[in-house]
Amino acid sequence: MSPNLPSPWAKFLDDLDTLLDEPFELHCIGGFAVVSAYGLPRSTNDLDYRTLFPHNRIPELQQMAGPGSALAKKYKLHLQYTAVDSIPEEYEQRLTDPFAGRFKNIRLLIPDPYDLVLSKLSRNVDRDREDVQYLAKTGQLETKILRERYEKELRSILIGPPERHDATLEFWIEAYFSGT
Repeated sequence: MSPNLPSPWAKFLDDLDTLLDEPFELHCIGGFAVVSAYGLPRSTNDLDYRTLFPHNRIPELQQMAGPGSALAKKYKLHLQYTAVDSIPEEYEQRLTDPFAGRFKNIRLLIPDPYDLVLSKLSRNVDRDREDVQYLAKTGQLETKILRERYEKELRSILIGPPERHDATLEFWIEAYFSGT
């Protein structure tokens, strides 16, 4: 078992894995990704994913493991498909598989820390800022790369005034980074 897979997620995902009849690839974002792949010491009761292959099985996966499902009731956890989010354009090239070989039918891919942080830029709620602060303080981010990724792959595709997103990024850098 992967040492990074927080409990009770291991049992939840093991049970889900046995229910699947073919491989499912999920591009995970949100708190689960920060907790499981980057070591953030907090719990989360949902696993947000922005992409699923095979895509046409999203409704079925949500029935099996989404809010209100038998698995959700059993473990007090659930999967959540998030159709609307902002993430750098080339994030798929940088996905990692921290649980490779752990499951028969589930493949959980996690964005690199820059893509993960930038996916939180538009929403910018307290929990998102805590995730950014953790990744910055633990040395998993450098401001130069974060700014470059934002400028080259995200800024032009964000919804809303670019100045608002620019200001959020600058706030994060001033508040959470020191000397990077």
